[in-house]
This record gives sequence, structure tokens and C-alpha cells, in this order.
Amino acid sequence: MLEYVKTVLMKVSFDKSLFEKELRKSLNLILPDEIKEFQLWCYRTFSTVYEPVLNKYFVKLAG
Repeated sequence: MLEYVKTVLMKVSFDKSLFEKELRKSLNLILPDEIKEFQLWCYRTFSTVYEPVLNKYFVKLAG
């Protein structure tokens, strides 16, 4: 499932609202032990464009 959600995010990364929607859905689809790996990948891949969106969802997980 992790590879699937990565693929989806790559495909919708052109649009902020789609990206945010799919990121939110992704966090519900992947296994709990995959979340840290997913978080690292998201920041490596999208932080230059969507860091505020990533922070919105991953800060919730940490807190």
C-alpha cells in the first residue's frame, strides 16, 4: 500500500488541494509501522513545495 500512496501523491502533486486530500487519505491507508518511512519520503520529495501541508498532517501524528 505504501508504494501505491506514493504513486498517487506523485500524480497529484501539481495541485495543492488534491495533494492535501490524497495525503490525508494516505495516512488512513498505510500501516502504522510505515508512517515514519512515509513521512521521511514525503519531506524528501515535497518539502520544497508543500512543507506547510506536510507539517499540518505530520505534526498531528507526533503530538
